[in-house]
Amino acid sequence: MRRSMLFLPGNTPNMIINGDALGADSIILDLEDAVSPDEKDSARLLVRSAMQRMGFAGVEITVRINSIDTNYWQDDLDAIIPLKPDLIMPPKASCAEDIRTVDAYITKVEERCGITVGTVKLIPLIETALGVENAFNIATASPRVTALFLGGEDLTADLRCKRTKQGNEINYARTRLVCAARAAGIDVYDTPFTDVNDDEGIVTDAEYAKSLGFSGKSAIAPRHVKVINEVFSPSLKDIEYAKLVFEAIRLGKEQGKGAVSLRGKMIDKPIVERARQTLEIAKQLGIGGVE
Repeated sequence: MRRSMLFLPGNTPNMIINGDALGADSIILDLEDAVSPDEKDSARLLVRSAMQRMGFAGVEITVRINSIDTNYWQDDLDAIIPLKPDLIMPPKASCAEDIRTVDAYITKVEERCGITVGTVKLIPLIETALGVENAFNIATASPRVTALFLGGEDLTADLRCKRTKQGNEINYARTRLVCAARAAGIDVYDTPFTDVNDDEGIVTDAEYAKSLGFSGKSAIAPRHVKVINEVFSPSLKDIEYAKLVFEAIRLGKEQGKGAVSLRGKMIDKPIVERARQTLEIAKQLGIGGVE
C-alpha cells in the first residue's frame, strides 16, 4: 500500500538513516534536484551504502536518478540497480522514448547482475508541458511503469507561471495525469505541498488531490506524512458503508431481487466497485476489521 512518498535528499545521511522511521509508505532517495553537481558522486555512494546496510523495514525504496540529458543517470543506475530498489524515478519524462531509453539501460544492468529482467519498476516524474501532453504514452511505454508522478515546481517553471498554494495553475496537469494513469491501469501520485509550516494547507491540498483520483501524495517534509496517510486511508465510516453495500447485495440475492438499494439509493456497478476498493485498502492497512 503506497499512500505517501517522502523525498529524502541523497546527500543527507542523518535523514536517510531514519528513512524507515518517518512514517512514509515509500521514501524517495533523491540523486537529482536535491544534490548539487559537485556532490553527485558522493550522494550516489551514500545512497548505495544506505541501501546495502539499512534494513528500511516496511518501507518501499524509490530512487530518483538524474535526467537522461545529463552525464549522471547511467552511473546512477549502475550503482543502484544491483541493489534492486523497488522503483526508479526518471525525472523530466517528456515522451515514451525517454522511458524506453531508461528501460533498456536497466535491462542491461539487470542482465549483467543476474537479476530477473523487469524486477525494478519505474515511476516517471512528469514535470514538463510536453510530458503532461504525452502522459498516456509515457504510462504505457514499458511494462515497468507502475505509476505516474506529477512534479509541480518544474512544471510551472516550464509553463512560465507562478506556483501557488491554491494550485489552480496545475489543475489541468493533475486531471490529465489522473486520466492517463487510470486509462493505463496504473497508480498516480500528486506533487508535494511545499509550505512545510502550513498544517492546514497540506490537509486541504491532500484532500483535493484525493478528490481528483490520485492514489497518494508526495512530501518534502516528514511532518506532512501523517496527514497524507490519514487522507488517503479510508475512514471507519467509509469502511462500514462498504460493508453495508456487500451485505445488501448478499441479502438481495437471498431474496431473489434483481435490483438492490441501500439507504434509498440503488446499488449500481460504480458503487460496488468503490466499496470493493475501500475494503481492499482497509484490508491492506489492517483497519476496520476487514479480513
